Amino acid sequence: MRSVKIENVSKQFGQVHGVKNLNLDIKAGEFFTFLGPSGCGKTTTLRMIAGFYYPTEGKVFFDDRDVTRLQPNKRNIGMVFQNYALFPHMTVDENIAFGLQVRKLSRNDIKQKVDRIRGLVHLASYGDRKINELSGGQQQRVALARALVIEPDILLLDEPLSNLDAKLREETRIEIKRIQSELGVTTIYVTHDQMEAMAMSDRIMVMDNGYIKQIGAPQEIYNRPLNRFVADFIGETNLVEATINTIDGEVIQAKTANGLVLTGQKQHSSPTLTHMIGDKVFISIRPESINLGNGDNTLTGKITFVEFTGISVNYIVDFKEFSLKVMIINSNDHLKKIGEHITLNIANDALYFLGE
Repeated sequence: MRSVKIENVSKQFGQVHGVKNLNLDIKAGEFFTFLGPSGCGKTTTLRMIAGFYYPTEGKVFFDDRDVTRLQPNKRNIGMVFQNYALFPHMTVDENIAFGLQVRKLSRNDIKQKVDRIRGLVHLASYGDRKINELSGGQQQRVALARALVIEPDILLLDEPLSNLDAKLREETRIEIKRIQSELGVTTIYVTHDQMEAMAMSDRIMVMDNGYIKQIGAPQEIYNRPLNRFVADFIGETNLVEATINTIDGEVIQAKTANGLVLTGQKQHSSPTLTHMIGDKVFISIRPESINLGNGDNTLTGKITFVEFTGISVNYIVDFKEFSLKVMIINSNDHLKKIGEHITLNIANDALYFLGE
C-alpha cells in the first residue's frame, strides 16, 4: 500500500476546467472517498491518479515517486469501473486471472491467487460460471476480485455500486469495507451517494465545480461543515437565514427577518465564521435534531407535508417565514396530519452557524 499526494493539480478540457488547483494527501491504507454532485471533478481526479488523464498543471505522487506522466499499467493500481468492464465470454476465474496472465505469472501461481481472492469475495464455488449467469452483485464482486488479485498498491473504485438495487448496495458496501479492512490496501472511492461515503470512509473530500469544499472524517463533515454547500449536500438540513443580534460569552442570538430569535452556542459554528454583531448567518438545523413539545427555541407551525417511512415520520412544518423539515423517530404515537399545528423545540447545541 502507498500514500497518494496531489500537488497543485488542475485539469482543463478545452476551455472547461475539470479540476482547479487541487492539493490532497491520502494516507497509506486509508479508505478515502471523493464525494460530490455530477460534474464536480471527482472522476477526473480519480482518472489522473489512475493515469488515464494527465494533469494540465501539477503533479501526482505515490509515496515520494512522481507518477504524473507514468502509464496506467506501470502504476500497480487496481480499478473497478461503474459498469464493471467484465469480459462476458469468459468465466469468473478467467476474468479474475486476466491481470495475472498479462503479468505472465505461472499457471500454478495464478490458480492459487485466483482461488484465494475468489474466496475472499464470497464466490468460492463460482469459478466456472459465465458472467451472464451472475447477479449484478456477484458481477460487482468479480470486478473487485479482478482488481485485487494483482495485489495493487492502490485500489480505485469509480461509483461501483450505482447499478445495484438498494438492498444489494448495502450488502456490497459492507463487503467492500470488510475486504479493504482485511487487506489494508489504500482505497480511493468515488460516489455521489452521501450515505455510502459516510458509512465506508476514513476521510471524505467534498467537491463542487472542480474545487475542494472540505476534507475530514465523516462525523466532522456532517457535524462541523465549513460552508453552506457542505451542510446542504451532506445529509438533510434546514438552512435558516438570520442576523447575529447579540453575543454574550458563548451564547449567540440570531434574529430572522420577521423577528424570530434563535439561541445557539458559539462553539457550534463554522471555523470560518467571524461572529460579529450584525453579520448575516445561515443556521443549519438537522431534521433529526428537532423535538416535539416545549424546550429551547420553541416554535409552533403548521404541517404541510407528512411522510411515514416506518423508522421515522417526516414532516414539513411551515412557520410563515420559513419551513423546516422534521424527522421524528417512529414510536407508535398518533400520526399528525396535514393542516394540524405542531409545537417543536430545537436544543441550543443543535443550531450550527454558517457564514454566507
